[in-house]
Amino acid sequence: MSIAVYPGSFDPVTYGHLDIIKRSIRVFDKLVIGILLNSEKNPLFSMEERVEFLTEATKDMENVEVKSFSGLLVDFARENNADITVRGLRAVTDFEYELQIAQINNKLDSNLDTMFFTTSTEYAYLSSTIVREIASYHGDVSELVPPYVEQKLKQKFRERIEGEA
Repeated sequence: MSIAVYPGSFDPVTYGHLDIIKRSIRVFDKLVIGILLNSEKNPLFSMEERVEFLTEATKDMENVEVKSFSGLLVDFARENNADITVRGLRAVTDFEYELQIAQINNKLDSNLDTMFFTTSTEYAYLSSTIVREIASYHGDVSELVPPYVEQKLKQKFRERIEGEA
């Protein structure tokens, strides 16, 4: 059975992420989405919220499992019996960064390989950072994230405004 992990912060999950997920599950028997607790980042949504978003977004995909993790990706992959990591590439700058990560992961665990999926053209510009920025100014993100996530973004920024008042 081929098992892959798709790591990321997913803060929040976007249609670009879901595109990579849908394409990955056609290639692998099982895809474990690993939501990373990254000490370098200050996420908008809690780990629990991000797990909930991805669980909801992938509920009809039987060969997908959503988990949170901290620490090294190679350890998370080992814990899930995965020998492939999945990464999405939007631009050349993504490739340079992702190549370095893939190489160090392979150095740490020579059994762990990386498969890159180029982002579909319709999502090439899309990132969680852009979604958060648009949502923070109450812009329309309905074509960027699932409806459930859109509502949670609106709620989160409404709560922030009310908290500042």
